[in-house]
Amino acid sequence: MMPLLNFPAYEFTIKSLNKRKEVFDDFRRKFVTLTPEEWVRQNLARYLVSEKKCPPTLIHIEAALNLNNLRRRSDLVVYGRNMLPMLLAECKAPDVPITQTVFSQISHYNLVYKVPYLLVTNGINHFFCKINVEDRTYAFLNYLPEYDLW
Repeated sequence: MMPLLNFPAYEFTIKSLNKRKEVFDDFRRKFVTLTPEEWVRQNLARYLVSEKKCPPTLIHIEAALNLNNLRRRSDLVVYGRNMLPMLLAECKAPDVPITQTVFSQISHYNLVYKVPYLLVTNGINHFFCKINVEDRTYAFLNYLPEYDLW
C-alpha cells in the first residue's frame, strides 16, 4: 500500500509483477515500477490535469536533459501551447524532506529549461515558485494558478 499524499484521491491501474508493483503511467503509456517517488510523480501529474487543467499531451514525464555535459532526467515538465516549457517539477518520496539541496537541483535543471514556474513536492509538502528568468528573481506562491493563467 502506498502512503496517503496531500493530493485528491485518484484511481490508478496497479499490478504486481515478480514481487514488485507497477503502475500504469497514462502519460508514458506503459507500466513503470511503483516506487514511492513514482507514486508522488503519478499523483502530481493527475493533479495538474484534473485540478490545474493542464492538457495531458503537454506533460512530459522523466524528460531527458543535458546539464554540463551530463545526462539527467527531470521528473516532470509541462509545456505551453506554444511548445515552450512552462513548469518544471521535482518529485521526492514522501519520506524525503524538501531541503535547499532539492531546490538547488531544480534550479540547476532550470538553467536548461528557463521555465517561469517551479514546483517541488514530496507528495505531502508542495512548494511553488514564479521565476523571472531575465531578472534572476523568484517569488514563492501560496498556490499554483490554473494552466491557462501561466
